Amino acid sequence: MTQNKTQSRNFFKGDKVLWYIIIAISIFSFFPVYSASANLQYIVGEGTTIFHLGKHAGLILFGFGIMSLVAYVIRYEWIGKLSGIVLVLMVPLLLYASYFGSSIGGASAGRWVSLAGVRFQPSTFAYLVLIVYLCRHLAKNMPKNKEEISYLNHAMIIVPILVIFGLIAKDNGSTALMILIMSIVVLFVGQYPLKYIIRIGAVAIVGITMFLFVALNTNIFKNTRVHTWISRVETFVSSDKLNESENEALKAKNYQINQAKAAIVHGGLLGVGPGKSALKHSLPQSASDFIFAIVVEEYGLLGAAMLMCAYFIILMRIVIIATKIPTFYGSLLVLSIGMMIFLQLAVNIAVAVNIIPVTGQPLPLISYGGTSMLVTYIQLGIVLNISSRIQVLGEEGLGEKQIAKEMNDIA
Repeated sequence: MTQNKTQSRNFFKGDKVLWYIIIAISIFSFFPVYSASANLQYIVGEGTTIFHLGKHAGLILFGFGIMSLVAYVIRYEWIGKLSGIVLVLMVPLLLYASYFGSSIGGASAGRWVSLAGVRFQPSTFAYLVLIVYLCRHLAKNMPKNKEEISYLNHAMIIVPILVIFGLIAKDNGSTALMILIMSIVVLFVGQYPLKYIIRIGAVAIVGITMFLFVALNTNIFKNTRVHTWISRVETFVSSDKLNESENEALKAKNYQINQAKAAIVHGGLLGVGPGKSALKHSLPQSASDFIFAIVVEEYGLLGAAMLMCAYFIILMRIVIIATKIPTFYGSLLVLSIGMMIFLQLAVNIAVAVNIIPVTGQPLPLISYGGTSMLVTYIQLGIVLNISSRIQVLGEEGLGEKQIAKEMNDIA
């Protein structure tokens, strides 16, 4: 028994509770994905229920492999130091995706890139890389007196945010908006001067306004999703204010959210049972963007509440880890990753319950799909990496000041 406990401690380096909750949610994801995958053959255009479930299992195993690699093998200092280089490399990849990208399941053409037969979304990786870059830059290059920040330092903050935001916004407005929001939050938490944060927001708003005006009135920007965005917002704002005949005309546009709400109502308190969803066939993207509605339908509000508790534990463990890190960079990075996961979680659920317009954001660790799932595992791998690093330094008998110096030196 003692030997088994020792082996468990050696394998699960870092925060053990975080490991266990990640494993639990990943295992649970098989049930709603299996139930909703009956609709995937129609959406993706290939495969069977078993095929898609097997693919989901393969992605989870690969995700755990990547998470373990990030947590154990990749040294902590590489994560921040390489972020600037990787961010530069993301620019041509995003440009390629924008003009030569492929379409999957009705998504816009500019979201996906295929390399060696593997399709992925560069925007999701760029999102994470940008946040890591901002955290390290704020921790390593900002003077104590914020009024003495050089123009170069300002440029190294503002330019990457606006470039990544601009390259992604054309084809994936919801992700671009989340990137902008998260960047501003990271700057605020990272103690960047408020007046400069306001300027970044103002420049972004002006840029968005100009882009929408040009896209709607000229042919300069082709194949954008501007009309889709506007339609979703108009439908969301107007659906409760129109008369019966007008609402009938909006049924096609509001079909997804109506089906999601029907699934949630059908689930009630205890749900209809695993695999017994009545709306999984009629709800588009039931295995990805709207999988939360299937979870509520099959497991009820009680099951959904338990899932929310699991997510809450993840976020709480991330906050606890952040408070234990004696370096500003480590704390900021861990907190930023926690906020990224929370924002994605909140957006997915808010769409399912019709609080905000449809955005197409998946449910972390649950939704069927490759890129977003792998990026979530990478995010959690970074948290576990930093957590295990603190653990190792503590086991070496170093004090808090020595740990801070060690982590500052290697970051």
